Amino acid sequence: MFLKRVELKRELISSYKEYPFSIPSIRSLEQMEIENNVTFFVGENGSGKSTLLEAIAEMCGFNTAGGGRNNIYQVHRAESALGQYIRLSWWPKVTNGFFLRAESFYNFATHIDEMWEEDKVNSYKAYGGKSLHEQSHGESFLSLFLNRFRGGAIYLLDEPEAALSPQKQLSFLKILHDLTTNGNCQFIIATHSPILLGYPGATIFSFDDGEIKEVNYEETDHYQITRYFLENREKFLRDILEEEE
Repeated sequence: MFLKRVELKRELISSYKEYPFSIPSIRSLEQMEIENNVTFFVGENGSGKSTLLEAIAEMCGFNTAGGGRNNIYQVHRAESALGQYIRLSWWPKVTNGFFLRAESFYNFATHIDEMWEEDKVNSYKAYGGKSLHEQSHGESFLSLFLNRFRGGAIYLLDEPEAALSPQKQLSFLKILHDLTTNGNCQFIIATHSPILLGYPGATIFSFDDGEIKEVNYEETDHYQITRYFLENREKFLRDILEEEE
């Protein structure tokens, strides 16, 4: 455990009507206590979970387009609008880690290729020994997790399931387990995946209903909707399709 608390610096906010404070969950944030080495952020699209995760990444010194402290490249509109308004409390402070932003991972992979063109030696070593563009989307994500991720670090992941099949999500859970139990790592993950959310003992913060609150796995929409769909697939689809007619 490294990052202990995230606090909104309300004294710096001049208006709650503009983004990102127009997001109800962000506007209601006082402070978030993090008491687990695996923490999930869940909520509907636009609920603020990625906005807060990106702000944490910025205050960690990571590239908000995706990467660590030493990955310097630009992606349009990758900067955080919230970063300067939050305060992070650490014990102890760490500088090692990585921010995975699924939507701009292609740009990160291109950045690694450009580093290879410059030095021809080390840039692929942390990614399975070859270009991320020469691997499938899912393979490139797993190469990152298996080769770049090491102990004594904090990892911030925004929708890592975007490239992972259900089977590969299970593989990621094993990597997560190994890094947290043997590698002294901390993870904060924004996700829609009911598989990832099932990781035992994790803390889950919901950003729905205009506030950030801790919930149990079985209380998440991800679990409830997935379970209902699997148990009542024909009725579920019939009800949805008939509503649209």
